[in-house]
Amino acid sequence: MGAGWRAVWADDGSSTKEHAPVAPPQHPSYDLDVSVRAALEEDAGQLGDVTTLATAPEGTQASAIFVAKADGVLAGLAVVDQTFAVVDPTVRVAWTAKDGDAVKKGKVFGTLEGSALSILTGERVALNFLQRMSGIATATAAMITAVKGTQCQVLETRKTVPGLRILDKWAVLIGGGRNHRLGLWDMVMIKDNHIAAAGGIPAAVQRTQEYLAKRGLRLPVEVECSTLPEVEQTLQLLRQPGCCITRIMLDNMAKYDAALPGGVDITLLQQAMDLIRGSGLAVETEASGNVTLDTVSTIAQSGVAFVSCGALTHSVIALDISLRIKTRAQ
Repeated sequence: MGAGWRAVWADDGSSTKEHAPVAPPQHPSYDLDVSVRAALEEDAGQLGDVTTLATAPEGTQASAIFVAKADGVLAGLAVVDQTFAVVDPTVRVAWTAKDGDAVKKGKVFGTLEGSALSILTGERVALNFLQRMSGIATATAAMITAVKGTQCQVLETRKTVPGLRILDKWAVLIGGGRNHRLGLWDMVMIKDNHIAAAGGIPAAVQRTQEYLAKRGLRLPVEVECSTLPEVEQTLQLLRQPGCCITRIMLDNMAKYDAALPGGVDITLLQQAMDLIRGSGLAVETEASGNVTLDTVSTIAQSGVAFVSCGALTHSVIALDISLRIKTRAQ
């Protein structure tokens, strides 16, 4: 299928599927069709759905409804479409809601019609995708609500399930968040281990500039700082003509403190932001570390442009959704 699955979304992000209005992240090699087929093959093995094959009369037709069993935000309807398109293109999928919609417990938001064998074969894979993506979208939407009234934007990280990264990050977009880098290829992110390997922030930045220039690459460059001296050092580099740094990550500068409002002490983070603002330099800022639904509002009030939260994808609570199936007379 190749990149054909993306044809639903135009270059401007518009969609030909009303129930999937949010375009997935642009990745050079990801193929949804491959992911769906791998999941189905993992589930079916060499023999297929032996339980349904053993119990359901051949040719049995069925209908099914998707029901939310908890309040949340839907995400992944197009992935369900693709799952049943692979299992059996004759299965009819219809939706009464769209990605990004908030649903209440008990809401029926989709239906299936077709072969009972096909519906039962695709049921668990479709629900696994849908529940995980909806859980991520739900958590993201809650964080977006928590930072309302600030200019702060919510990001995820690369802490995703291997093989599901694009779906995880797509769910963040559907929930109203923004994507951090998709992988190792689309942003230079100089973290503590890179700094240690290079021999310090100045050396790491210098080597980065030389690497990018030599290869003719224009990529965003982020530098992690965990202390005020590191922030000052990074700002000094930014004052040099042609410096490649585009964002400063303020890592673990928000400290848990249950005695304070929001359960977090942002004194150090605020001091770092004061240094950056006082410099007059045009550079993005990102707070990372100890970002939770409880703390994010307070952290956002520091004035950072972005907060990144790995828990959005690495500790997701799947949204409880069921598929209720009924057979019908032929």
